[in-house]
Amino acid sequence: MPRGLDHIVHAVRDLDACGTLYERLGFIVGARNRHDWGTHNRVVQLPGFFIELLTFAEPDKLGRDGLSQHFGAPNRDFLTRQDGLSGLLLDSRDAAADAALYRDAGIAAAEPLRFGREGRRPDGTPIRLAFSLAFARDPAGAEAVFAACQHHFPENFWNPAFQQHRNGTTGVAGVVMVADNPSDHHIFLSAFTGERELLATSSGVTVTTPRGTIQVMDPSAYQRHFGVPPPDLARGARLAALVFAVRDRAQVAAQLEQAKIAAAERMGRIVVGPRDAMGATLAFEQS
Repeated sequence: MPRGLDHIVHAVRDLDACGTLYERLGFIVGARNRHDWGTHNRVVQLPGFFIELLTFAEPDKLGRDGLSQHFGAPNRDFLTRQDGLSGLLLDSRDAAADAALYRDAGIAAAEPLRFGREGRRPDGTPIRLAFSLAFARDPAGAEAVFAACQHHFPENFWNPAFQQHRNGTTGVAGVVMVADNPSDHHIFLSAFTGERELLATSSGVTVTTPRGTIQVMDPSAYQRHFGVPPPDLARGARLAALVFAVRDRAQVAAQLEQAKIAAAERMGRIVVGPRDAMGATLAFEQS
C-alpha cells in the first residue's frame, strides 16, 4: 500500500532557537519532549504531517538498542557536521508488514522498533503515545534516516487546535532531496513509498504519495527552483527542502516581513533559505 509523508526531522544544535524560528515563521510549536536514547524534540503539526524539531541533548543516554543505533546515533553524527533536514518518515498502518516489504526489496535497515512516552493534552490530562518504526536504507547512500512510522494512538497525537497556524499553512506539499544522480534513487524511492509510478524529468525524479511529493533534484535544478546553493553532497544525497501548502502567499509574506525573516520569491513560491532557517530550505506555495 502506498505510504504518504508522515513527518520530517529538522535536526539542530539549539532546539529552543529552532522553536523560536518556527514561531516567528507563524507556526504553533509544541513543548519539549525527551527520548530515552538522548534526543529531545518539539513538534509542529499540520494535518496528517508534522515537523520534528530535534536535537541530541543527552549523550550519556545513547545505548546499543535499536532506536539508539538507527535514530539517535545518526542524528548525533549529522549534528557534528551541520544543522538541517536529517530524516524522512512515511505513514504506516502496519510497521511490521512494511518492514517485511522492505526486507523483500533489500532496503530494510532493522526489524520494526516500538517506543512510547506519556504526553499531555493542553488541559494537562496525561495521554499515552506510542509508535513503531520500520527503518529503511537507501543503497545509493543518501545521508538521511528513512522509516515508515505507525501511530498506535493517533487520536492522542493529532490535535486540530495545534494545526491552525498564523501563516495560513494548510498542509505539506512535498520534500526535496538533492543528489548528483537523481535516477540512482529511483528504485529505493519506489520501494520505500510503495509507489510504482515515478516521474523522471530533466530536473530529476518525482514520486507522488498519498500525502505530498518527494522530489530528487540534481544540484543545478535545485538552485534554479529555490534560488539557494545546494547542500554539500560529499557524504551522499541530502534532504534539502520542505514545501508547505498555504491558503494565501500574501499572508505568509506579511508574517515573514513582520518577523524580519529574509525570504525571496522563486517559481511561485516564497523561499526562506538555509542561512535563515537553520540549515533547511523552507518554501511556501499556494495550494
